[in-house]
Amino acid sequence: MLVQKNNFNPLQSVSIQEEIYHLTEDELNRLTFEFQKWFEEKRSIVRGRYWLVFLFLRYTGARVSEVLNIDETRDLDFRNSTVRLITLKRSEKKKNQYRIVPVPDRVISEYLRFTKLHPKMEGKVFKLKRNNFFVVFRQLCKKAGIPDEIAHPHVLRHTRAIELLRAGIPVTAVQQLLGHASLNTTAMYLRYSNIEIQEMLKTKGLL
Repeated sequence: MLVQKNNFNPLQSVSIQEEIYHLTEDELNRLTFEFQKWFEEKRSIVRGRYWLVFLFLRYTGARVSEVLNIDETRDLDFRNSTVRLITLKRSEKKKNQYRIVPVPDRVISEYLRFTKLHPKMEGKVFKLKRNNFFVVFRQLCKKAGIPDEIAHPHVLRHTRAIELLRAGIPVTAVQQLLGHASLNTTAMYLRYSNIEIQEMLKTKGLL
């Protein structure tokens, strides 16, 4: 962990961090396509649940354990399109630490369509076995051409963090959305290639 002596400096903090594995925009699109195709090939209850877990992981940047802990009857706010997540981290002993994370309206609609077709699943949609989801995730990553070394659901958390920061969301807001205890952890995602920096400067009229 980095020691923060004075004012927080995200650029200084990230400079000594290892590169964080994440999906490119193209890889993320391919994986989403493969997940949706897999679901639509056989719209079973099991596949529908896996599809919803994938969507919530993709758009919340939550840890897998946090999504699998969702109780929709308690945690989903359909009117405001948000989900309440219990912040779970093995190193943290504090319990009942919640955060509210917005999700796209279309993801809420997808959930409502599923539970309308399968009303008995309400309150149990996310109660999947973690290892089983990992197996399916790796299989679909392979179909999407995602390298084996990053074919793990946690890659969606890294990907979402970088996506938010590159969209201009303040690092403190991203910290809150991801449930990071330290701003230094969030700052690890503040890394750009020279090409990306050049594009940003052009977009802002600075080149």
